[in-house]
Amino acid sequence: MAHLALRNVVKQYANLRVLHEVSLEVGEGEFMVFVGPSGCGKSTLLRIIAGLDRPSDGDVLIDGVRVNETSAADRGLAMVFQSYALYPHMSVRQNMAFGLENQRMARAEINRRVAEAARMLQIEHLLDRKPGQLSGGQRQRVAIGRTVTREPGIFLFDEPLSNLDAELRVQMRVELSTLHKRLKSTMIYVTHDQTEAMTMADRIAVLRAGRVEQVGAPLELYNRPANRFVAGFIGSPRMNFLNGRIAAAGAGSVSVAFDKLPQITIPHPATAGVGDDITLGIRPEHVRFAEAGLPATVDLVEQMGGESYVYLTLASGERIVARAPGQSRLTAGEPVAAEIGEGAHLFRRDDSEAAIIAQG
Repeated sequence: MAHLALRNVVKQYANLRVLHEVSLEVGEGEFMVFVGPSGCGKSTLLRIIAGLDRPSDGDVLIDGVRVNETSAADRGLAMVFQSYALYPHMSVRQNMAFGLENQRMARAEINRRVAEAARMLQIEHLLDRKPGQLSGGQRQRVAIGRTVTREPGIFLFDEPLSNLDAELRVQMRVELSTLHKRLKSTMIYVTHDQTEAMTMADRIAVLRAGRVEQVGAPLELYNRPANRFVAGFIGSPRMNFLNGRIAAAGAGSVSVAFDKLPQITIPHPATAGVGDDITLGIRPEHVRFAEAGLPATVDLVEQMGGESYVYLTLASGERIVARAPGQSRLTAGEPVAAEIGEGAHLFRRDDSEAAIIAQG
């Protein structure tokens, strides 16, 4: 296990700044996930940690030691790539042993580590096969096994499941989480898939345009997002957003007015004044159907078996989605009233849309 600290890390390419003074820490044995949209800088940050790229400014520290000029091979890290990066002419056994052989490790120790990693990842029966004889999931297990044999201080994963089909991705998420619990190693995982982040991470760092927007436990980010970007990125289906303004504010509640929609009351105090423009955010599971509420029409019902997603168009023309338990009996074209109140978040509507002023 190892501890990682990033101190004001900047990455600049000519006139393009990719990372803006990123600072965060990853504790020993922690499973940290970097998540964000394409181009946000998460893979660049991982490459800087790995030593495959150097920061333009700032420091990378492993166990308190600055490693900016330390080569990738000497940092005690191991990386799993999206493309697996296996040698096609070598067997699984040879692929897993190759890095250890380059370190001139004793053959008995190499054999022990390969056998242990193969047993842990349930690929013992594949050791004599070539990568071309393996499925995508099996190749990914081999790539992970190759890093396990090195017994690194930190495991680095760069979107390792993106080439797998949906069912296999779910299976591999479980296996990686199990592997982390078994090894108790520090792991840093990069993905654009917020479902992977929510289900695997001890903590998540949400990045946007080279900046860290929020760091926290998965449910902390889900329940108490720091800003509208985090609120919209974490959660599937994404949070619904409606533009409005503060019509009245009291000690324990706030009333929100909308264009072409009835006014609603949010049972939470808000740090905003009457007349302020705001954006209301509401998770799909907090949209209820009642006799009174925002008038809407059902566009589509997705029946998932244990739950249903109901897509609505409000009388204002804005669209939202509701998550209903069980199998909904609503049909397309049916008029309904969407009740919103508990669980709502209010965001100040300015250029950054960053300031949160009330949370449900």
